[in-house]
Amino acid sequence: LALRAAGITQPIVLLEGVFAAEHLVEAARHGFDLVVHDPLQIELLEEISGPHRFVLWIKIDTGMNRLGFRPSDFPAALERIRRLQPPPFEIRLLTHLARADEPDSSMTRDQLARFRAATQGLDYTTSIANSAGLFGAALLGCNWVRPGLALYGASPFADRSGTELGLHPAMSLETSVIAMRQVPKGETVGYGGAWRASRDSSIAIVAAGYGDGLARNLTSGTPVLVDGQRVPLTGRVSMDMIAVDVTNLADVHVGTPVVLWGNGLPVEEIARHAGTIPYELLCGVSQRVPLELR
Repeated sequence: LALRAAGITQPIVLLEGVFAAEHLVEAARHGFDLVVHDPLQIELLEEISGPHRFVLWIKIDTGMNRLGFRPSDFPAALERIRRLQPPPFEIRLLTHLARADEPDSSMTRDQLARFRAATQGLDYTTSIANSAGLFGAALLGCNWVRPGLALYGASPFADRSGTELGLHPAMSLETSVIAMRQVPKGETVGYGGAWRASRDSSIAIVAAGYGDGLARNLTSGTPVLVDGQRVPLTGRVSMDMIAVDVTNLADVHVGTPVVLWGNGLPVEEIARHAGTIPYELLCGVSQRVPLELR
């Protein structure tokens, strides 16, 4: 709904479908495509009144064991959907890969084999590839792809960066310096005194914290870009602030720009310091952070 309100008119697929009749009506009003992965969703479509028609994506569970009809149940589900009145605008088929980010995964090959066996002889367009599947070694042979992380310019692979895949960061988390502190050698910075100055240090206080979506478990030494230069995080991430050591930089002052990830500082690198994956950081930016489109 937020995308439609923002003026996006392209097709939007509800990847988990809907589970209530009123949501079906809402989906029809906004022209959403629906994924169907459970018998209850077919029942809703059978019972809804009015001229509501959809593009329906039938999901086949080929081994992810999360959403979808098992291959043995898929023919009956397809037949019920074919009999819907009014009929769907179009029927499409999809599955989801569990281990596409692992090179030469036998599970990926098994999933592809199950999907192809289940859909053999059917003339419907298909979707298989997520970001990892799109850049992986396996030839998926699908009509539609579903990149997620790759749209942000980040890599789904642990051993390759987005840059190495030819991607460019589409999202930067940016802020600025709000205070400067001169910290004598031996004094500490932040909660718990987690960082102690090994020399007289110039510390910049930056307006960003876990309340904005910055991972609280980032530790001292995590890189931050201050005026385009890498400097280390010092101490713990607070709700609204972090501190960074800018002793080696000249002319850092209140208002100096700061990049927490983005161009020059890949989100994959920050995720490694946080002990997590880029998805979590990109999805975790809070609503209080202003969004600017460039």
